[in-house]
Amino acid sequence: MWESGAVDDAAWAALTLSLTVAGSIWTWTAFRRRGLASGLRALAFTLLPVAAYLTKTLQLVTGIASEIGTWVGNLVWNPLVWSGVLLGGASLVLFVVSGMLRSRQAGSDPAPAKPLKQGRKTTSQPVLADDDDMAEIEALLRKRGIS
Repeated sequence: MWESGAVDDAAWAALTLSLTVAGSIWTWTAFRRRGLASGLRALAFTLLPVAAYLTKTLQLVTGIASEIGTWVGNLVWNPLVWSGVLLGGASLVLFVVSGMLRSRQAGSDPAPAKPLKQGRKTTSQPVLADDDDMAEIEALLRKRGIS
């Protein structure tokens, strides 16, 4: 009786062999028609199926592709999955709206404004009394009531 692992391994070996033979033909054609650079690139692609078979990556990639196909099939035909997609979209919209509201609140001043002191005005020395230009600017600002 055959073991299922041996049959699977034989199938993977046959797939690898067929991909490698096809790649070898492509490599030989690339060397002859397009030169050394194209031939080396084709050879690099030709070696990939053998490397994938020896590292068991070929089975991994096909398993991942199978799982993605199953997921897509469930996504298309299952109404519960669509309700999950809708809930995820609603959650995303709520995140965006709450972020916009938070940025609006940050733009406004949450603390009440303090009333200005109404007291006697004091004349102070110019901040930069050594600089004549700044003194003239301060004098003009005081004359207009800006200080």
